[in-house]
This record gives sequence, structure tokens and C-alpha cells, in this order.
Amino acid sequence: MNEMTTISRQQRAYSPAAAAFLARKPQLFINNEWVDSSHDAVIEVEDPSSGKIVGHVVDASDKDVDRAVAAARAAFDDGRWSGLPPMVRDRTMNRLADLLEANAALFAELEAIDNGKPMTMAGAVDIPGAISQLRFMAGWASKISGETTQPYTMPGGQVFSYTVREPVGVCAQIVPWNFPLLMASLKIAPALAAGCTLVLKPAEQTSLTALKLADLVVEAGFPAGVINIITGNGHTAGDRMVKHPDVDKVAFTGSTEIGKLINRNATASMKRVTLELGGKSPVVVMPDVDVAQAAPGAAGAIFFNSGQVCVAGSRLFAHKSVFDQVLEGMAATAPFWSPRPSLDPDAHMGPLVSKEQHERVMGYIEAGKRDGASVVMGGDVPASDGGYYVNPTILANVNPQMSVVREEIFGPVVVAQRFEDLDEVARMANDTCFGLGAGIWTKDVAVMHKLAARIKSGTVWGNCHAMIDTALPFGGYKESGLGREQGHQGVEAYLETKTVIIQL
Repeated sequence: MNEMTTISRQQRAYSPAAAAFLARKPQLFINNEWVDSSHDAVIEVEDPSSGKIVGHVVDASDKDVDRAVAAARAAFDDGRWSGLPPMVRDRTMNRLADLLEANAALFAELEAIDNGKPMTMAGAVDIPGAISQLRFMAGWASKISGETTQPYTMPGGQVFSYTVREPVGVCAQIVPWNFPLLMASLKIAPALAAGCTLVLKPAEQTSLTALKLADLVVEAGFPAGVINIITGNGHTAGDRMVKHPDVDKVAFTGSTEIGKLINRNATASMKRVTLELGGKSPVVVMPDVDVAQAAPGAAGAIFFNSGQVCVAGSRLFAHKSVFDQVLEGMAATAPFWSPRPSLDPDAHMGPLVSKEQHERVMGYIEAGKRDGASVVMGGDVPASDGGYYVNPTILANVNPQMSVVREEIFGPVVVAQRFEDLDEVARMANDTCFGLGAGIWTKDVAVMHKLAARIKSGTVWGNCHAMIDTALPFGGYKESGLGREQGHQGVEAYLETKTVIIQL
């Protein structure tokens, strides 16, 4: 693509509030207090828009993890949270949502500085989404109930039997770097509604908004030990959390590779596990579409959040009769998606989150070229003085054996393929180990339902993509995960069912 010479990739100045937060001493939030680590190890905070180090957070030690888990264990065992009236839990969670809303601008800026996503996007998607998670799940605190059941083999009147739903206990929650605060709220909210206590570890690349959220926990009125937030590396602090004997449940969002490792480790003590993992989501464009709508829609499915989305529409299947038109329409969106610094108010796409991720994505693009893929758009890096920018990229002339087609790239790269009929595209869409999301673009409602029924995916979107709502369950088929989050299924993932049988 032609470089837009008018774009400056110089990151803008931070607000005084953001600068002050970045200058804070690295500490952990345990038992409603900011505490020092047991050692001096820290992790650098990098602004991916500039590549500059702008702060530090604690790299938690085993002792730090143990202290946080002990606080959560004590808070659960004495019932200081689960024993409260559901109305009180509801109100406390809503107070946290209110405080988050009152500080939304600062949270959006911190997310943009830390992750690289445009601040305008964080303000429109991430922060409102986090608030919605808390408010929706707060209502479930008062709606958890069991039932009475007449036994099948026993005469009436001889026993009284019923079920109760109880919180699973202490939860270790590990969230990714692509939607840091939104994913944190998605984990925290159902656990709190169920009556659990928790230790949250944000991704080591993007810990700022989780730490800022901790500032609001005490003000909202949560008892000590209910919410503990520690920072640290996944292979050390995260691993310690997963294996800890006093943790009852692990909830993780991230790569399938790490999810499998967590699942194996949790099995040793039969911890309850929820995993939301990788994806390689198909986007199917049927021949009857309005290309003027479908092409920008398909572009947004992959270029939103720089393609760093678990449900990113990274495999495009366009009917042969509209294939060229769809790619032309997607390529026409290049100026809109041209990457800019995260604090640029005109940005729609920012840099990738880190140097490591930048090298990973460019490595996939180069591998695709070597394997014979042709570059329709992008495939390169825009001019900048620093930062981890990649131009939005479309690759065509690909085949199912290529790594760019089979593996999750997690960047603004889509591979485009033609198809002729429903049977063929259903087979192609399902030719993956993943099954998290899928998109279908068509005006034919019968085709929409037929294809939605055949695609093996936790969510299927029609004439849209990546629309997420707190009331609707979210999760994956196959290697895209275990369990569901959001909706009432999200709360149930944090509950145990107890049966009580009393002889009369």
C-alpha cells in the first residue's frame, strides 16, 4: 500500500493523571492494601506506539503469589463475601462499575498507552464493555438458586431432597494483553456474583488498567481479600497460581498452547477450569451480498484491534463470483486502517502490542510470501521513528497447507480463498483445529441458517463480526477452549451443585 505521508507516528504527550500513575512505585494489591514484593524484580512497561519504556510493575515472586492466595482463601473461608446478602454483593459490584465509569477517560488512556490500541477505541469498546460485565453479573448475585426434586425411586413423603448452588471457592484468573481491562472484568464479575474470592493476574505486557482498577476496589466497599491483583510473568507467577493447592478454580484467556499446559497442571488437583483460547475464524461472503457493505465488514473483522482478537476474521472465503470485488473493497479501506499512535484521535488501528508480537506477525507474512502467497495489500511496515506498526495485510493465492492459513497469527493479516458452493465452504471453514468464531455475509436467510448450523464454532455472526454482549455466552469448540463465559453460563462456571437428601 502507498504510505500516507501525512501521518505522524510520534506518540502524543500523556495526561498528568496518566503520567502520575506510571510514576508510582511498583506494588501489589493484596488484602485491600498496596504492598511491596518480597523481592526487587520488576517488569518494564513499554508504550508500543513509541517502543519506549514508560514505567515498571512488580514481577511477583512465589511468596507474593502465596500471600495473595492466602488472603483470598481467608476471605472465602470466613464468608465475609459469600455470606453477605446478595443485595449487598450486587450493590458493591455496581459501585465498582460506577467508579470505573467516573474514571473512564483515564482508563481508556492507560489502556492505549499500555496496549497500543487507539484511545478512542478503548473509550468506545473496552471501558464500556468492562462496565457492562460488572453491571450484568451484579444482577446474578440475587438470582442464584437451587430446586426441590422428587426422587425417582423413593415413595413420596419419605425424603425431602433439594439442590443448592455454592461458590466454587478461590479463583486464579489470568487474562490476556489484547483487551486487558475488559477481559479482567469478564473474569472478575461472574466470580464475585457467585460469591467467590479471587487472585487476578493481568498479562505481563499490559498490567496498568488492572492495577488502576485495584484503586477502586476499596472505595467500592469490597471486604479485604475478596479481590487481589498481582502482576508478574506467566511462566512464574501464573504457573504458581495454577498449581497452588489453595486455588479451587482457574480461569484463563490466551493462547491454546498455554491453555493446554494450564489444563494439564490443573488436573493434578482436579481444579475447575475455564479456558478461552485461540481462533482462526472464517468469514464467508456469499455471492448475493452488497459488496459495498460486506467488504468493509470483512476488513473490520480482521483489522480491528490490529487483528489482535481471538475471533479475528483471519480466513476470508469469498464466492468466486465476487472474490475480486471483495478484495478490491477491502483494499480500499487501507487509509482508514493505516496504523497510528494510540493517542492520535484519528487512529482506528494502532501498533502491535510488543516487539515480540511484531516479529511474530512479520515472520508469518514472510513465510506466506515464501510459500507462494501473493500480497494484495500491505505485507510491510510503515515509516515510523519507533513502535511496532504493521500495515493491514491481505494475502491471496494461499492453500490450506500454508502456516498463514493454519496457524493463529494474531495480527492484521487475512488470507483470502475462493469457493463455489455451500458444501465446499462449510468444509473449508471447518478445516481447522479451532472453533471460536465465524462470520457469514449473505442476504439469504435460509443460507445463513444452513451455514450457521454446519460451522463448528462457539459463535456465528451474520452480516457483522465480533459483536459481543454480556448476556450471550461466549466460548469455543475444539481447541478454542473449555466452558463458556458471559450470560448465566458464565456465573454457573463459578458454582458447584450440592444435592441434599433428608429422610423424614
